[in-house]
Amino acid sequence: MAGAASALYLLDIKGRVLIWRDFRGDVSAVEAERFFTNLLQKQDDVISQGPVIYEKGVTYMFVQHKNLYLMAASRQNCNAASLLLFLHRVVQVFNHYFEEFEEESLRDNFVVVYELLDEMMDFGYPQYTEAMILSEFIKTNAYKMEAVHRPPMAVTNAVSWRSEGIKYKRNEVFLDVIESVNILVNSNGQLIRSEVIGALKMRAYLSGMPECKLGLNDRILLEAQGQTTKGKAIDMEDIKFHQCVRLARFESDRTISFIPPDGSFDLMTYRLSTQVKPLIWIEAQVERYSKSRVEIMIKARSQFKDRSYANNVEIDLPIPPDATNPKIRTSMGTAAYKPENDAIQWKIRSFPGNKEYLLRAEYTLPSISSDDGVPERKAPVRVKFEIPYFTISGIQVRYLKVIEKSGYQSLPWVRYITAAGDYEIRLT
Repeated sequence: MAGAASALYLLDIKGRVLIWRDFRGDVSAVEAERFFTNLLQKQDDVISQGPVIYEKGVTYMFVQHKNLYLMAASRQNCNAASLLLFLHRVVQVFNHYFEEFEEESLRDNFVVVYELLDEMMDFGYPQYTEAMILSEFIKTNAYKMEAVHRPPMAVTNAVSWRSEGIKYKRNEVFLDVIESVNILVNSNGQLIRSEVIGALKMRAYLSGMPECKLGLNDRILLEAQGQTTKGKAIDMEDIKFHQCVRLARFESDRTISFIPPDGSFDLMTYRLSTQVKPLIWIEAQVERYSKSRVEIMIKARSQFKDRSYANNVEIDLPIPPDATNPKIRTSMGTAAYKPENDAIQWKIRSFPGNKEYLLRAEYTLPSISSDDGVPERKAPVRVKFEIPYFTISGIQVRYLKVIEKSGYQSLPWVRYITAAGDYEIRLT
């Protein structure tokens, strides 16, 4: 097991200790002073700045929130990333309890803070960090704590992200498969970088303690089942799951099985580094009629199927910062000069598949230009769009099953969306 935190400190902006909780007895309050001294010394050194400081056998991990520092100290070889995540969870929980987590709210709620820290960490190891679960048995107002509250089921079993007794009149689960396309094309029309970042975002409104099973067209799973994978399977990389997913089950038979949290959450994220065809292709032609008069023609072509539509397309075309009086014509949509961005922004509300639209712009430049020989740095064309009911990777949800002991029928809804991420095309 990774090393544990020795103590947790909450300091003000001047480094004074407001609250500290000793979990293992191998550090003292002096560590806060040593930490803050090191922090001040590193403020002017950009290279050494970071959320982890090591000094004389003690590792200090910290985050800053408004006018407070949250710092965990450890004498062991601890998992720094895990403890940094824990500190961010502490901030989320305190924001949930105090609405505004700052020095004043901390001073007003010392008792509640110590109660929360005792539940969230035990002997230096993170425990329960779900604010909704903690709020069921730790109340902010003392008069509400007169009755003895039974700890919720989420604290006494392995499902720390879901409470018992949840009921809905209509049991529904919504799954959005969202893919962002990152593309970089050089001035010769060659694809330099291409990747797809995907996320499965879920909203679960289900009663009881439902068991959900999700099946995708995962190549490894289909091959293990002896099914043909030609043209309908994908290879996902860098898969990351929400904590509710049973990882052992996924590693053994690639089944995504989980008890979902109530409400919205990110079920999983993934990446595909396969080369993809740019969904919207941009070509540009620049005509210089004189030193001061320039005309540029932009051709935008959609490279996806006819039945699909790209919505809210925005094409940002860079022009020189000293350009004046641009006259713009388009065959579709609207275009406007954005002097603050040194660009012409072309908007097309709905762009059908396999269509081509044109934009022509004419502008003037100063007749006197610099002759210092420094080449002009040209910004790339940036494109934004969103294509519903479409995924560029071909990922498909083969099934989404909801099983609950009461036997109710649920309504699963699945939606696919492809959007532009870091989508850039360089011009000549």
